[in-house]
Amino acid sequence: MKRLSLILLILVTASLIFGWFWWKTPTANVLAVPTNERLEYDAVDEPILPLPLTITLNEEKVLLGEKLFEDPQLSRTNLVSCASCHSLSTGGTDRLVHSLGVANRAGSINAPTVFNSGLNSKQFWDGRAESLEAQIDGPTHAFNEMDSSWPEILNKLNLSPEYREAFALLYPEGIRIDTIKDAIATFERSLSTPNSRFDRFLRGDVHALSQEERDGYRLFKDYGCSSCHQGANVGGNMFEKFGVMGNYFGDRGKPTKADLGRFNVTGDEADRHVFKVPGLRNVTLTPPYFHDGSAVTLEDAVAIMAKYQLGRRLSSVELLKITSFLKTLSGEYKGRAL
Repeated sequence: MKRLSLILLILVTASLIFGWFWWKTPTANVLAVPTNERLEYDAVDEPILPLPLTITLNEEKVLLGEKLFEDPQLSRTNLVSCASCHSLSTGGTDRLVHSLGVANRAGSINAPTVFNSGLNSKQFWDGRAESLEAQIDGPTHAFNEMDSSWPEILNKLNLSPEYREAFALLYPEGIRIDTIKDAIATFERSLSTPNSRFDRFLRGDVHALSQEERDGYRLFKDYGCSSCHQGANVGGNMFEKFGVMGNYFGDRGKPTKADLGRFNVTGDEADRHVFKVPGLRNVTLTPPYFHDGSAVTLEDAVAIMAKYQLGRRLSSVELLKITSFLKTLSGEYKGRAL
């Protein structure tokens, strides 16, 4: 009897000890933080993915592409380069409502950022280009942008001994339309901006975001923003109508051809006012917002999106939290914070 009692005592004691340790151990999807706060987190289930810290590309092609990207010889007047509208010092844009091309001609649409553009499923707001290579035809030939032609560009580059040598080393076929496109597109694919504070959060650093920023991310998901703004680029991989829950263009007034969006490409009535969802990385650096540049501040843009896409009017606190989260999406380029 005494032996049985001893065995029962040992079993009960062991159960209590095991239960205490089990209770103190966080579950797989909960990260313990020093404040004893439990932050529900599982990066595998998140709608947004962190950018890779490195990208493998041909470095010589990247350098040649960068030189071409910054070369105004690609324009008819030798005054406008790709970088004129997509400056890397201002978030990959020019921060104008409409970019200015040759002879200061204004374009018809807001220039999107070139940073992380390699992650977009299609290029341009209306998605008319299938790739970065195909996209290059647009600005180089557009009357209000660079207003040039491939024969003119090829002639200029072939007059340069430096370009002839650089292309010969990388492309046996030399300076051609496809090799020019390949070099520029390779450079553009290098324009990744990893290691944002939000990326670090996704990789497990729970201290990378403040409570307000985490609250903003939770609202971003709960209210449905992440239904369109998801993936590694926080967008850029799908199309959506601008004005799902309201008549944005009717309220704004002064309709333009650019407002028709993807309809200009397909002619399909279902594509009227449909645009590629923009990526939101580095979004604080790229005002004004939307294809028409109508939103001057990030707060304006978030409020308009909530109203016309979600049918929701945000409180000042909600607006503050969501914009605080969006500010954590600014990353690094060449190891330096943007």
